[in-house]
Amino acid sequence: MKNSTEVSEFILLGLTRDPRLQQVLFPLFLLLYIACLLGNGAILIVILAEPRLHTPMYFFLGNLSCLDICYSTVTVPKMLRGFLRKHQSISFNGCLIQLHFFHFLGCSEAMLLGIMAWDRYVAICNPLRYTVIMNKWACVTLAGVTWTTGFFYALMHTIVTSQLVFCGPNLVQHVFCDIKPLLELACSSTRLSYVLLNLVTGSIALCSFFFTLLSYFYIISFLFLKVQSWQNCWKAFSTCASHLTVVAMFYIPVLSNYMLASASGSSDKDLIISLLYSVVTPVLNPLIYSLRNHEVKNAIRKIYGRQCWRWRQ
Repeated sequence: MKNSTEVSEFILLGLTRDPRLQQVLFPLFLLLYIACLLGNGAILIVILAEPRLHTPMYFFLGNLSCLDICYSTVTVPKMLRGFLRKHQSISFNGCLIQLHFFHFLGCSEAMLLGIMAWDRYVAICNPLRYTVIMNKWACVTLAGVTWTTGFFYALMHTIVTSQLVFCGPNLVQHVFCDIKPLLELACSSTRLSYVLLNLVTGSIALCSFFFTLLSYFYIISFLFLKVQSWQNCWKAFSTCASHLTVVAMFYIPVLSNYMLASASGSSDKDLIISLLYSVVTPVLNPLIYSLRNHEVKNAIRKIYGRQCWRWRQ
């Protein structure tokens, strides 16, 4: 991508320039990243290895785990490197690549969470037709649509950003290359970029969020009106509440960051919000969606027991 710019690289200012605080933050974010890799990696391995988990629900959970691993990998390693170096630089093309994959994976995850909520709605409220509605090709198509939409959505922002003129300064008030901090440094008009952020980004996140809420609203209404056993009702309601917690932790920060984006400038609040849905949420997703699930825990015990038996042979 050609860009008539005088800036060949950007300097990421990160969370802090205090060396003592960096020494505290480095192990903290390293542990979060390792937890994300181990938790989501374990979910992927278990889903692939256990035939009983080859169902639509776990197919989408596998996609979510894959997205979370990639999502954190796009930002966290670069952030950890910044804690160890005085100046954290990134080339102009490298910045655009990071921006592209961050929004590609973020958009895909936002849409996938909505599809997962709809999958639970069909499973709970229409169980007799669940296998017909959520057949193999329907699941593959839905997953493909989320990844494809995310890719072209991110490509739109990447192309528009690449056409901006950056004449200095090159200090990015963020831990990674995001759109809003970059727009502050542009010397040319950023009106189109902010319109796309408000309309396209806000619409995708808002529609997915309300679609998720609507699905869970129907699920909870069905549980209270149709399910006779309060024990089963409360168990399902507890699961929905846990899912909604993670959904809120992802959607609300995204909406607050991008839906009302303006040229007034990003702030430390935006930076913290970005860390919440790009670092913290991927760590929590395996705990909330999968590791609390009895089927997943039984599958982990089964695989672990099988490996222990092989080692003893």
